[in-house]
Amino acid sequence: MHAMLHKPLSTGEFLIAALSQDRARPALILGDGTVVTIGEMADLLGSYVAALDAAGLGMGARVGVLSRNRPEVVHMTNALSLANLCMVPLHPMGAVEDFIYVAEMTGLDALVFDPTYFDEAAVEISKRCSGIKLYAFGKSAIAPDFLELVRTVEPAPFEARPADPEDISRMPTTGGTTGKPKAIMLSQRAMTAMLMIQMAEWDWPAEVRTLICAPLSHSGVAMLVPTLLRGGTLVVADGFDAEKVLAAIEKHRITCTLLVPTMIYALLDHPRLDAYDISSLESVYYGAASINPERLAEAIRRFGPIFYQFYGQSEAPMTVTVMRRHEHDPNSIKRLSSCGRPVPWLRVKLLDSENREVPDGEPGEICCQGPLVMTAYLNNPAQTADAFDGGWLHTGDVAVRDPDGFLRIIDRKKDMIITGGFNVYPREIEDVISEHPAVAEVSVVGLPDPKWGEKVVGFVVCHKGQTVSEADLVAMVRERKGPVQAPKTIMFGDAIPLSALGKPDKKAVRALMSQTA
Repeated sequence: MHAMLHKPLSTGEFLIAALSQDRARPALILGDGTVVTIGEMADLLGSYVAALDAAGLGMGARVGVLSRNRPEVVHMTNALSLANLCMVPLHPMGAVEDFIYVAEMTGLDALVFDPTYFDEAAVEISKRCSGIKLYAFGKSAIAPDFLELVRTVEPAPFEARPADPEDISRMPTTGGTTGKPKAIMLSQRAMTAMLMIQMAEWDWPAEVRTLICAPLSHSGVAMLVPTLLRGGTLVVADGFDAEKVLAAIEKHRITCTLLVPTMIYALLDHPRLDAYDISSLESVYYGAASINPERLAEAIRRFGPIFYQFYGQSEAPMTVTVMRRHEHDPNSIKRLSSCGRPVPWLRVKLLDSENREVPDGEPGEICCQGPLVMTAYLNNPAQTADAFDGGWLHTGDVAVRDPDGFLRIIDRKKDMIITGGFNVYPREIEDVISEHPAVAEVSVVGLPDPKWGEKVVGFVVCHKGQTVSEADLVAMVRERKGPVQAPKTIMFGDAIPLSALGKPDKKAVRALMSQTA
């Protein structure tokens, strides 16, 4: 039997399909007005692949991309996919030390960077990481111009190179907020599973015009292929600015966008929200961090029933569970606290510490099996074995399931507070505090305590012009959850510290609280 007869498609083959129709249609629209059509993107692809060949980067080479949002990032990402190379995403808001750590940990073969912003970072990386090849998106004093190479090579054929389902296609890193980041090996199998789940399970508008605020060199490009396969266009912002996002939605008649919760809050709180016509929006996909259910209800009232939640993690990217637009009940805070129900493409269970499934209503760790799951942590067999204990991917998220199958995450396993011998889940306390009308955001953490082992403390941000006392919030939690879960201290501030990805940074919150608590 022929080896190709039942072989799954690769990420490159899906890309070819996305770029093989409607050549005149805009594929990308950037904030500076640059428009790249399907045909232009397809025509450049062969030259980018040939340039990678000329640079000596063969199949499986690990290539980092460090850049602000520009079309060359998309062309490079597409070429890596077509040539079956491994992309190592780098977030442009990261620190140089972060880049160096990732480059060393992943054994980066090459770094392609934007010389306008990252010349100095590239110099430091090359000093510390011997053997790494540097290429620039344009003229640079320290690296060859990759774009000149693209212009001078003979284009490679417009076809996907052979790829095995277990070839490593992408190597993101964990956030590192509780320790050193780990490199996650995502195979062709995992990346195509993510794409197929997105295509099948997400609520897509009839006409897809997608606004992306995330860096294309990191996570933003994940929306490109599904958007193009749906016959749509990707509009790319250079970072997140609430007013610019509102203006882009109005100008381009955006029908869908992907936001993290802090971005939704920023839009809700913007004083000129009502000055823009955002009625074209049909789907707001949100995830990557837990959302305040009270603020989600507010968002539904302001924007309409357009919110769609996805839950996943880097080890099982983007879509383990979903809560569809019609499943968001603005009159049920409990439902809005849910991360939805498992997609039918994976096996998902809530397991206890002995890997036994827990009954409805009892807390258990979200664990999954299926094609979406990572291959391993790079060069880290011990932590890989922990993550795969019992033949399941252990997400570290503790949840309860209701009789209708909706999961509600009550906290990260590693964020659980053990105080006086009792297990306390910060998310449950945060949900109570967030119900107070004066509270805009809240983060609850545990701090060392000589008497209790750990004590519960909270960091609260109030809505502009509103206040609430520490005593009132503590009493509110005490009445609803009991004295064990009542915070010993609540600190007020202007903003919850965020990671580079826009997620609440619990490590930074602990550091702040430890100075005063």
